Amino acid sequence: MDKELGHRSATPQLFAPQAPYDQRMLDVGDGHSIYVEQVGNPAGIPVVVLHGGPGGGCSPAMRRYFDPAIYRVVLFDQRGCGRSRPHAQVAANTTWHLVADIELIRATLGIESWVVFGGSWGATLALIYAQSHPTRVRALALRGVFLSTQSELDWFYGGGAGQFWPAQWDRFSTAIPKDERHDLIAAYHRRLFSGDYATEVAFARLWAGWENALAAIDSDGHPSEPPAEYAHAFARLECHYFVNGGFLDAQTAIMARMDRIADIPGIIVQGRYDMICPPAAAYRLHQAWPASRLVMVTRAGHALSESGITTELLRAMDFFAEMEPW
Repeated sequence: MDKELGHRSATPQLFAPQAPYDQRMLDVGDGHSIYVEQVGNPAGIPVVVLHGGPGGGCSPAMRRYFDPAIYRVVLFDQRGCGRSRPHAQVAANTTWHLVADIELIRATLGIESWVVFGGSWGATLALIYAQSHPTRVRALALRGVFLSTQSELDWFYGGGAGQFWPAQWDRFSTAIPKDERHDLIAAYHRRLFSGDYATEVAFARLWAGWENALAAIDSDGHPSEPPAEYAHAFARLECHYFVNGGFLDAQTAIMARMDRIADIPGIIVQGRYDMICPPAAAYRLHQAWPASRLVMVTRAGHALSESGITTELLRAMDFFAEMEPW
């Protein structure tokens, strides 16, 4: 989603475009190879960027949130999306596979610990990774918090957000027969994994279109149609994760393990009018995390590309650079 929005409004604030000094395919096992790149200063403060979705992939614009003189930036496409292969594959593709992949990247690159930067699903994964490997995380920069709870999924796929965007909700929900609309995630899952590529792409574009329409506060509700290949991976992976509850249970839920990151510094940047990930989750997270700071951006929605969101993320990275001797 963030990739498709193009980062237009954020562009004037960002650092100049940077070409990677390292690009590689990393074999992570289970038949998966993931794309990894590094930009910035090879001797700088390490930071890993976790993209949204699941299934969104990284974009060149994501490199530009970090001062290239200060940061060594690691970006990668998570299993099944972007330049990683096999494309749109959900076998051996769970939250815990991704956590293991992040650790493998860190060890492969010889990084002792790093800042973790993620938004939306990337924030979810950042929190789960930090709770699993707290000694490897120096700080967390999060945007558009999603805690991967059923209530959040119910909001977005059960009609809550549709109260604000009724025309877009109708397009998304009425593509499914009435007798299946009580569980739209399951209904879309059946079609996204039908085995017929044309059907899968058609429903993938509906799935991605519903999300993209609500991402930015200035959206007119009519985003451009995403390319078939991108939409196919994005929708299949996202739906796969959501139908499985993010592969979390009562013991591994984010809010159940906040004690593990209590002392890790964190900055949470949240749009006040985020229709995809409402601010209540960011507020709950902040309340349970003593070392965190919550920045509520008054006029912003969910998108990374929004000016206010970008301003606060850049400030967060400036703060972390000066926080302590690295």
